[in-house]
Amino acid sequence: MLKPLVSIITPMFDSEAFISETINSVINQTHLNWELLLIDDNSRDNTVAIVNEFITQNPNIKLFKNETNLGAAISRNKGILEAKGDYIAFLDADDLWKPEKLQIQIEFMQAESCDVCFSSYEQMNESGEPLNKLIKALPELTYKKFLKSNYIGNLTGMYNANVLGKIIAPDLRKRQDWLLWLRAIKASGKPAKSIQESLAYYRVRKDSVSSNKLNLIKYNYLVYKKGLGFSNLKSIYYMIIFLNEHFFVKSKQVVSINKI
Repeated sequence: MLKPLVSIITPMFDSEAFISETINSVINQTHLNWELLLIDDNSRDNTVAIVNEFITQNPNIKLFKNETNLGAAISRNKGILEAKGDYIAFLDADDLWKPEKLQIQIEFMQAESCDVCFSSYEQMNESGEPLNKLIKALPELTYKKFLKSNYIGNLTGMYNANVLGKIIAPDLRKRQDWLLWLRAIKASGKPAKSIQESLAYYRVRKDSVSSNKLNLIKYNYLVYKKGLGFSNLKSIYYMIIFLNEHFFVKSKQVVSINKI
């Protein structure tokens, strides 16, 4: 029996330092029926050349190129629209999957009749060294709970495209992945379910949104105001909820691995 096809969407921009390791983490998956759609956002380095070397030996890796820099949202959406998979998953160009990631997730989603799934994951630094921190996934996420904060690590998320169709993200430069998962959960009408096991490694970068508190407030306000179309007052109300959730609730998800 043929296993479901998983379309993996990876936007890239000047990713030469990390992209080989990221691609290899897909090639090494125990679930073999996948396609990797790499969307280059007009890189200025050797990213495309590195990817082309992989393509010569892996016909299920496909490259798409933006002629100008369009941002992660448009790049991801381009990949989604090209995807042919039964399931759609996301892996950024500097993150890594554990070899059993797809297999465990597909089997879980089929067993649980789950439309949207995510998992726990671990953090590493820019050099790929473990930070000994685990981001523990909540058991399940309702749309109402997910409005309060982004609880899905994008590198762990997967949705059933056969059931939900192709869910795309709005054109926001940052935090568009949160809006994509909000749309997916809303379209499903059921809570997203998680796998408690860690299935991936997230690379903590110095220029990440979460490393700058002012940018964190700015971009998350835009999720409510521009992404969801809330009024100014409603957006401010949800930002207060978000800040409480982020600093006093979500922070408890970060667990030291040596304490597990």
